[in-house]
Amino acid sequence: MRYAVPVTDEMIATHFGHCQQFAFFNVDEAKKEIVDKEIIASPGHEPGLLPTWLAEQGASVIIASGMGSRAQDLFRQNRIEVIIGVLEGDPARAVLDYIGGKLATGNNICDH
Repeated sequence: MRYAVPVTDEMIATHFGHCQQFAFFNVDEAKKEIVDKEIIASPGHEPGLLPTWLAEQGASVIIASGMGSRAQDLFRQNRIEVIIGVLEGDPARAVLDYIGGKLATGNNICDH
């Protein structure tokens, strides 16, 4: 599985579409561990761009703090699972907590 996390200043970005980079984590689901990490600059914020781009990057799951409902729908159309409202700030910790079944989430901070 390949997880994508929007990142700004090495922390999970509070607004998905305006992140500086994406951290990609390849995960061994059976062992519940990260086997590889890659940081790629965000291609920018244009309506509909990120769901397609992240699908092309092989993302299976998006872990984010806040994300608009349109983006969530587009990810689902691209068969990418969306986890929002993430309270953890460290991208790797969030992925490990998610695959371990203990990721804390709250409200989606994005209202569009």
